[in-house]
Amino acid sequence: MLDIQNRDDIVNLINKFYETVQNDNQIGHFFNDVAKVDWSHHLPQMYNFWESLLLGKKTYTGNPMRKHIELAKLAPLKHEHFERWIEIFSQTVDDLFKGDNANRIIEYAKTIRENLELRTSEVA
Repeated sequence: MLDIQNRDDIVNLINKFYETVQNDNQIGHFFNDVAKVDWSHHLPQMYNFWESLLLGKKTYTGNPMRKHIELAKLAPLKHEHFERWIEIFSQTVDDLFKGDNANRIIEYAKTIRENLELRTSEVA
């Protein structure tokens, strides 16, 4: 198994991750029913986000914290939802990649999860 090396790897990871998320009975409804995600817009944003974070490319612009706070106003985001998100993310990475970047992206995701959970809990 290879490490995450480029945008194509990130696209593969993010596509697989969100395929699982959309069909997940614990968190899928946040994406499908509450946020009503436009996947044609959201996925490229996520490719840019993770490429910027992991590979140092300057491709992402946006404010993910604001989006999640808005979402939390529509439906409470609980600890178990964040736990499920990181579980799916970590498992997807582990299924596809192995190496330093794979380890780093999981650590980044854990930090993001902690920050999002903290900030969205203030909304409830």
